[in-house]
Amino acid sequence: MTPTALLHPDAFLSPLAIADAVRRALDEDLGRAGDVTSLATIPEATQAHAIMVARQAGVIAGLPLAIEALNQLSADIAITAHVRDGEAVAAGVHLLTLSGPARAILTAERTALNFIGRLSGIATLTADYVRHTAGTKLRVCCTRKTTPGLRALEKYAVRCGGGFNHRFGLDDAVLIKDNHIAVAGGIRPVLEAARAKIGHLVKVEIEVDTLEQLQDVLDTGLADVVLLDNMDLATLQRAVAMSAGRVVLEASGGVTLQSIRAIADTGVDYVSSGALTHSAPNFDVALDIDA
Repeated sequence: MTPTALLHPDAFLSPLAIADAVRRALDEDLGRAGDVTSLATIPEATQAHAIMVARQAGVIAGLPLAIEALNQLSADIAITAHVRDGEAVAAGVHLLTLSGPARAILTAERTALNFIGRLSGIATLTADYVRHTAGTKLRVCCTRKTTPGLRALEKYAVRCGGGFNHRFGLDDAVLIKDNHIAVAGGIRPVLEAARAKIGHLVKVEIEVDTLEQLQDVLDTGLADVVLLDNMDLATLQRAVAMSAGRVVLEASGGVTLQSIRAIADTGVDYVSSGALTHSAPNFDVALDIDA
């Protein structure tokens, strides 16, 4: 089975990113001598049958990474998938059934489970946030607060959970924050400088802390998106009324499962939360040898 067969159909993840991430993870785990435990205790010709099972309810992400880990260690492992990324499962559901060389299955086990546990945890938490916004126009977005080296995977997991991606890095959109404004000499100068130098396809977002700053941005007509930073609900409502659809509004700062519904009801377009990636609990998943 190819890893891409189980990718979420509406999410974005390059096959090259999958292969590279798995290769780095296996290199980290195997070190210089390989899996000395399996090599010492399991005869080379031994075959094994195993089942990967979800031990909790949630949304699955990372199956393509698990399959890639198995494939990189042996082309002779037969893999049957029972779900695909983005599906909600109950506790006890079988995710994959494996059959093939025992050494390769045991060696790949922890790498495969680490990817699924991490990414399914993000997808599950994201789905919880999205569920609280049902019936509103609000889109739930992640941030750049990701594990170094795993950003593409973690942002993919957010999509699996029904969320949306903010910028992937510093190079794909302009996001002017308070320190940029301070150094550049104010809202109008910083926006004029940005517009003078970027291409016509690059979006410009600017962060504001007050309604007075928001009005300054609206007066320039130079921003596409305004990030409303750490504003209370009443201020968010006033910001929506002030902008009257002239810019896209994104709320950020202190967003929780307890507050997100009220934020959605203010009428802002997006909410961004670093918690989706930096604070997602690990999803409980196991690999059991089927004797």
